[in-house]
Amino acid sequence: MFKSLDRNAERWALLILYLMLVATMTIEVIRREVFAYSSIWGEEVVRYCFIYLCWIGAAAAVRERAHIRIDVILNYLSPRGKALIYIFGDVVTIALACLALWLAFETVQLSWKFGSVSHGLRVSMVWFLMAVPIGFSLMIFRLLQSLVRDISDMRAGRPVYEGERLFE
Repeated sequence: MFKSLDRNAERWALLILYLMLVATMTIEVIRREVFAYSSIWGEEVVRYCFIYLCWIGAAAAVRERAHIRIDVILNYLSPRGKALIYIFGDVVTIALACLALWLAFETVQLSWKFGSVSHGLRVSMVWFLMAVPIGFSLMIFRLLQSLVRDISDMRAGRPVYEGERLFE
């Protein structure tokens, strides 16, 4: 069960959020064009689904090493050199993600302290602001997994996982 969750957690979350986004947007367009009426909550639901979609998608991209990178130099390195570059990149990214996570929690705490709510839904902004800490937490988790995998591959002499290439 944990292996399935590890492989598919972001995918399922992304699918649900994307379906919510598309369904809400479709309903709002129909309401606006056919009935000349729209709601303020529909716009907010779409906006916040999109925000969560981006942050969870970023974590999924970290898992698959699908973020944009310039890897021309990597083609000229040995497998060990590639592994060291990826390990260095993961360590630097973990450090930056930890800093961003800390700063994001400050924003969430401030919203919690003052009790801010969204305009249309009248729901605490903490739920929406938590997208950033959740995204960075998932990224840190996936980066740690990647770091362990890369170190294991380097020690075993296997080529490091480079993700799928978009263009060959």
